[in-house]
Amino acid sequence: MTTSPAPFTTTTPVLAPLGLGQLRPTGWLRARLESQLSGMGGTLDEFWPDVRDSAWIGGSAEGWERGPYWLDAMVPLAFLTGDARLIQKVERWIDHILEHQTEDGWIGPIDGDPSDLHHADFGGFDVWPRMIALKALLQYESATGDERIVPAALRLVERIRQVLTRHPLHEWGRVRWADLVVSILALYERTTDPSLLEVAELVRSQGYAWDRYAQDFPYREKVTDAVLHGFRDASAGVWMNDDFLVTHGVNIAMGLKAMPVWWRVSGDPQLREAFSSMLEQLDRYHGQATGVFTSDEHLAGLNPSQGTETCTVVEYMFSLETALETWGLDEDVADRLERVAFNALPASARSDERGHQYDQQANQVICHVTEDRVYTNNGPESNTFGLAPHFGCCTANRHQGWSKFAARLWMRSDDGGLAALSYAPCEIDTVLGGIGIHVAVIGQYPFDDQVVIELAVDGEASFPLHLRIPAWARDAQIRIDADDPISPAPGSQLTLDRTWRGHHRITVAWDAEVEAHRRFGDAVTLTRGPIVFAAAVEEDWRVIGGEPPHESWEVLPAGDWNLALVRDGAASVPATELVRRPNGAEPFTPEGAPLRLEAVARPVAGWTLEHGAAAPPPASPVQADGERRMITMLPYGAARLRVTEIPWTLDG
Repeated sequence: MTTSPAPFTTTTPVLAPLGLGQLRPTGWLRARLESQLSGMGGTLDEFWPDVRDSAWIGGSAEGWERGPYWLDAMVPLAFLTGDARLIQKVERWIDHILEHQTEDGWIGPIDGDPSDLHHADFGGFDVWPRMIALKALLQYESATGDERIVPAALRLVERIRQVLTRHPLHEWGRVRWADLVVSILALYERTTDPSLLEVAELVRSQGYAWDRYAQDFPYREKVTDAVLHGFRDASAGVWMNDDFLVTHGVNIAMGLKAMPVWWRVSGDPQLREAFSSMLEQLDRYHGQATGVFTSDEHLAGLNPSQGTETCTVVEYMFSLETALETWGLDEDVADRLERVAFNALPASARSDERGHQYDQQANQVICHVTEDRVYTNNGPESNTFGLAPHFGCCTANRHQGWSKFAARLWMRSDDGGLAALSYAPCEIDTVLGGIGIHVAVIGQYPFDDQVVIELAVDGEASFPLHLRIPAWARDAQIRIDADDPISPAPGSQLTLDRTWRGHHRITVAWDAEVEAHRRFGDAVTLTRGPIVFAAAVEEDWRVIGGEPPHESWEVLPAGDWNLALVRDGAASVPATELVRRPNGAEPFTPEGAPLRLEAVARPVAGWTLEHGAAAPPPASPVQADGERRMITMLPYGAARLRVTEIPWTLDG
């Protein structure tokens, strides 16, 4: 990557998360977090050996990444909800890690890495899981101000420097290096210790060059098995070649943050260009309608029956959030983050959070165990719902998606104000310029077309509010108290910089159109605002194993799925009718979805299953001779069986 000049300097991020706990989700988002509390997230440590008996807290089970993954998600979940029981669990882990830090600064079990090669060639000192644990420690410090954290983190970073001098980053750590640097820079912001920037440069110099990857994207088709296997250098103990590592979806999602993270040190404008280029090329060659890319578990092309690993979804979100912190309210990035958060994220799990998928598919018409499968290299149970279908990484890691997104709905801006990234319901209590500020975001965004922001100031304070206007928002109007409305343009940022006194009511309203997007094989995907719609397939859930309440389920279609939307030859969008239902706590279920589209469709003969999934959509316009029928299209996140990229046929 681009070499930064010496002496090192840093560029302050435009936005910064509020202290953990200053923002509290409300409404449907609070209900999502509470489902995580009672579902797997808040209870894994009670029954799943890899967390309950983790070597990270002195147990005999896995001592590598799963315990830190769980902790990294539970810290924000605990303090966002204020749940005393989960806070106590988190404190137990933090206390154990700090109390068992070695004199030389290392944390966690030395022999935690599951690969024997690492023990022989790297002395058992695998930096990768410490990257995750360090993120968890710093989040805990943000919530509590625990004075033990920063000194312990500094000792760990110094020990990592010593280890990397002898044993450079390898395998997972080499491609995920930015997750270590983001924590090192957070420590630098707290301490201004210049030696931290030297360690950051050491880490970057040993890491994979994601900016060069973005500039010349080499993987433009579904990755084959032949690319993924074999040693690059067996004598060096490198288990996976670069083709394996940099076509792996989770690594790509995490590697995306390398550009904004290193920009904070170098200020190199080419890094921002590389970031945008990487997003564009992932869309062009592997993109899906929900804003993610296929990775089951390696890059898999544009076919909407290919899957996307759940870890990829949540790590992609965190990289997008990191870019927004670094560069501010970039509308393309913020729109994408919401599209992933409101579609791909809820679709990856049961609404009760007691089962999840390893892979989700845009065109997902059956979830079953199958030996004949479409995935690049994932197992036969990968799109079933359960405790740990395929690998257990997602079981521990997926819970960060909602909690880190919720923690960044609003952030501090570098001009002393607040910036709204998303209008999901929440409340904020913080201090700006020594003055107490309370914000309440009231509404059911993204399901309604209006939110109310109630602002209360303890006395008088001057600061800016930066309000994001999504690119899809039409005829937006913002009214402050009884003032005349302001009409900002779509895809803009409205800054309200004034002196605020007492109580204010800000109303943000907009309209959104149903839009059709051309997809694979000239199929279409329909969206409205950040919500992606999919033709819902009637679901038949069947238990196939596991123990209550975390059974494993197949989901079989109980109705037709091979349909084409009927389109008038003169219309660019198939005719639909928007139907609204009352908002509730479960918007991501077929029963609770507050928005749906009614449309006309016809059966498509010959469109069937292929390799255990829906065959690619036949090229549109298709021949559809069956009778016209009305179908219901649900928000993507509410339908576990769905057709999102839908062929179309001409009326008549």
